[in-house]
Amino acid sequence: MFRPSRRLATLPTPATIAMAARARELKAQGKPVISLALGQPDFPSPAAALDGAVAEVKAGHTGYPPIPGQKPLLEAVAGKFRRDNGLDVSLDQLMVCNGGKQAIFNAFMASLDDGDEVIVPAPYWVSYPLIARMFGGVPVEIACREEDGFRPQAEAIRQAITPRTRWLVLNFPNNPTGAILERDDLEAIAAVLREAPHVMVMSDEIYEHLTFDGRHHLSLLNVAPDLADRILIINGMSKAYAMTGWRVGVACGPVPLIRAMIKVQGNTTSGICTLAQGGSVAALKEDIAGVQAMRETYERRRGLVVDALRRIEGLSCALPQGAFYAYPGLSALIGRKSAGGRLLSDDVAFAEALLEEAHVATVPGSAFGYGPHLRLSFAASDEELEEACRRLAGFVQGITD
Repeated sequence: MFRPSRRLATLPTPATIAMAARARELKAQGKPVISLALGQPDFPSPAAALDGAVAEVKAGHTGYPPIPGQKPLLEAVAGKFRRDNGLDVSLDQLMVCNGGKQAIFNAFMASLDDGDEVIVPAPYWVSYPLIARMFGGVPVEIACREEDGFRPQAEAIRQAITPRTRWLVLNFPNNPTGAILERDDLEAIAAVLREAPHVMVMSDEIYEHLTFDGRHHLSLLNVAPDLADRILIINGMSKAYAMTGWRVGVACGPVPLIRAMIKVQGNTTSGICTLAQGGSVAALKEDIAGVQAMRETYERRRGLVVDALRRIEGLSCALPQGAFYAYPGLSALIGRKSAGGRLLSDDVAFAEALLEEAHVATVPGSAFGYGPHLRLSFAASDEELEEACRRLAGFVQGITD
């Protein structure tokens, strides 16, 4: 009889996936579910990407690809770093993965030993601590308070560092809060890192193009080029290019680390689908006007959602500065009862009751290490967002003491 490993048995299903699965179940039963649980753009992939994939088929490029990635894609990625980030990187600093999640997996597998610590500012994307634990790592959470704009404080990072610290994870623009880091934040963090030369930095910049109010993404590598041999940048095609299903992630970092990550990938998935790589080359070479159009749409939807949430008595909602999530607070509503009689003991119970009674799927903030909150994706149509906010308002109005 099969028995999972002890390490795997302790890992929960990511809450984002679990809530989306429950929403699909209810929808299959005929319930009018609106799911705002997954972070998936509601735009089609660029026409250039489709044409690029077809061109790969016509050219017969359907054999095993190089494990680090095909040279045209690596060159296009290097060009993207020059164009978008002002960074000059060599091809041996790059590799292509099956999505950004595999890049994280590769990096942690290549570097973590049992007991090594990974500092993860909370709220965090659910996979960072889960993947670290898969390889014997110990996630060390530091709270990013709402009153600080959900940005990590340099002193909190300093206090969390120990001789066992292996990584600091930075994900900005942030999932789930939409927070970004300004130059002052990055300079303060860099100063702390200079005091701890044994600490690597994983900078997940997958939402770099989705910033609002005229802000532009700034990488730690821009601010602290002297730390280049310790910074791993994670990126990919999923968010800004609406290419989630293509599964193309990118890692850029010091050559020894990238070589170790290539070794991991060579013994797991090997190279990435040639058709997806060809489509990604074409998308990266396109004018980014399409990306800007998506960003403008998300910014408008942000206003729609945040305004609606702030009108609901009992909710708080910080203004997200990037990505496509709102992260309303529920403190004033915890401990009360829903109209259906369910005790809202925490944000998990709140999210479950909201789904079962109002048919709106969200993700509880405690899954991201910081509650009581909800994460709502505004990568959905205006009509869905307006209706979801109406249902949420009605659900809250029905809450009793």
